[in-house]
Amino acid sequence: MKFLKGTKIYSIFTGTCPVCQSESMYTTTNPYKLSSTLKMRERCSHCHTKYKIEPSFFYGAMYVSYPVGLIFAGFAFFLCYLIFGLSLISTYAIIVVEMVLVLPIVLRLSRNIWINFFMHYGQALKGKQRT
Repeated sequence: MKFLKGTKIYSIFTGTCPVCQSESMYTTTNPYKLSSTLKMRERCSHCHTKYKIEPSFFYGAMYVSYPVGLIFAGFAFFLCYLIFGLSLISTYAIIVVEMVLVLPIVLRLSRNIWINFFMHYGQALKGKQRT
């Protein structure tokens, strides 16, 4: 995935700093460590970008999590119902189980997408230091 470095896609899927992409924004890289799934560093140690731009900044990620969750559910529906021909009840049960299992990933992806709306690669490196 190194060939995508410098793009928003790289930052979104790796959870790295959206400005320098040198380190993870999260204190733990494993999203399934539930006690620290959403714990983020205050700043990037490389470019000093502040991740929490304002109080309650990541509440906006809730609006992003809905379409991200729909993508996961839609993919499961496509596989189960349309490809494998399972019944609607079985498909629904699989989607519910899948959504519970991928919740930590959806939460992190939503935060990564949300912060990438407001920050751009190389922004702080060009002299625009975030405070």
